[in-house]
Amino acid sequence: MPTTVPAQPPCPPASGIPRAADAPSAASPASPASPASPASPASPATPAAVAAAVPAGARRFRVLLAVGAVVLVGLNLRAGIASAAPLYHSLQELLGYGPLVAALLPTIPVLCFGFAGAATAWLVRRAGLERAIALALFLLAAGLAVRAVESTGMLLAGTAAAMCGLAVCNVAMPSFIREHHARRTPVMTGTYTITMSIGATLAATVSVPVAAGLGSPALGLAAWALPAVAALLAFLPLALRRRKGLGGAAGHVSPWPMLATRKGLLFTGLFAVQALLAYTTMGWLPSILIARGLDATAAGLLLGLVQVVTIPAVVMLLAMAARPRLVRPAFLATGVSSLAGFVALLVVPAQWAVLPAVLMGIGFGVFPLVMLLISRSGDTAAETTALSTLAQSLGYLIAAAGPFGLGLLHDALGSWTVPLVLMAACAVVQLLLGYWLSRRFGGTQAPARPGVRA
Repeated sequence: MPTTVPAQPPCPPASGIPRAADAPSAASPASPASPASPASPASPATPAAVAAAVPAGARRFRVLLAVGAVVLVGLNLRAGIASAAPLYHSLQELLGYGPLVAALLPTIPVLCFGFAGAATAWLVRRAGLERAIALALFLLAAGLAVRAVESTGMLLAGTAAAMCGLAVCNVAMPSFIREHHARRTPVMTGTYTITMSIGATLAATVSVPVAAGLGSPALGLAAWALPAVAALLAFLPLALRRRKGLGGAAGHVSPWPMLATRKGLLFTGLFAVQALLAYTTMGWLPSILIARGLDATAAGLLLGLVQVVTIPAVVMLLAMAARPRLVRPAFLATGVSSLAGFVALLVVPAQWAVLPAVLMGIGFGVFPLVMLLISRSGDTAAETTALSTLAQSLGYLIAAAGPFGLGLLHDALGSWTVPLVLMAACAVVQLLLGYWLSRRFGGTQAPARPGVRA
C-alpha cells in the first residue's frame, strides 16, 4: 500500500499557499487584537490577505483538483503490482526467462520501495512536493508503458522504473494530503487507502481478460500506463503552480538513531513482517493457485477478492482503532486472520480458496493500523517523519527476502508446501509484534492541531 504518515503535530505548509486553519482572524484596527506579534510596515502580506486575494471559484477548483489527485494516485499505487501477478505465468511462457528472473520480478517493488522511498525527502526538498509527485507519476507511466516490449530486459527495466515512481508517491502522498487537506486529513487518508484497494482489486480481476483482449500479456501489463497518465494530467496544474519544498533541515530528525530504541525496533519489525506477507501474497498467490489446478483468470479473481475484503476491513479496523482500548483487539484480529489464511491456503482444496482469500484480506488491514500508530507516536512532525522513514525504508528492504526467497525455494523444491509453512510462521511473528506494539503504544493519542477540526 503503502509511505510517510500525515503527522498530527502542527507544521508549516510546504508551499507559500496558506491553509485556512493557519490564517489569523481578521480584526479591525479599533478592536482589541490578540497580543500576537504586531504587524510592521515592512511585514509581508498576511496569510488572510493572500487567501482573500484568491477568488472563491478558484479556491473550489483547487480543492476539487486536489481531491481528484488523491483519488487518481490512490487508484494507481497498487494497480501496477496487482496487475502483473496474474500474468507472471504467461509472461514466463512467452519470454522464456528462468527461475531467477521469476523470483526477482515480484521482489523489485519491495526493493524500490526501500531504496527510492528513502530518497524521496531529498527529491521533495529539491523539486517541491507537487513536482516530485508529478515526476514520480511520469516515471510510473513510462515504466509501465515500456513493458509493452516483449523482452525480458525491458520487462525488468520498466518494472524497476515504474516501482521507483510508486515508491516516491508512497512517501510523498501523505504529506500532500496534510498540506492540501489540513481540515480533512482523516477523511482523505481513508479515501486514499480505500482507493488503493479499489485499484488493486480492478487490476487483479481484469488483468488477464485485458491481456487476452489485446493478444499479449506484455500489452496487458502496458495498458496500466493509461491510469497513470490520467493521474499525471491531474497533477500537472498543481505541479506548475507550486514551487517550494517541504522545508530544509531545520526540523530534520535522523531516523537511524531510532533503531537503537524499542519503539524503532518494534515499528520497523512489524512493518517489515506485514510488508513481507503482503507483497509475497500479491506476487505469488496466483501462481500458487494455478499450481493447485485453477486457471489464470480464476487465480486473478481470487487475488482481487483479497483486495475487495481489505476495503470494509480497513474501515472497520480504523473505527476500532479510534478508541484506544480497541487498538489491541484490532491488531489481534488482523494477526489471527492472516495466520488462519495461510494455514487455510496450505490445507484446504483449491476449490475452497475463497476462504483463505477472505482471511488474508482481513489480515492486510494491519498496514493502516501500523501507519496510524506511527502518526500518533511522534512528539513532533519531524520525529514522526523520521520514524516512518526508518520503518518503511528498512522494513521494505527486509521484506524483499519474502517474494524473492520463496520464489527460489519453490523452484528448488518443486512445491509450495514449505514456502507456505514459512509464511504461516511469519504470520505468527506478525501477531506477536502487533500485540507488543499495541500494548506499548496503542493508547497514544495524537495532540490536537490548533484551529483544525479532525
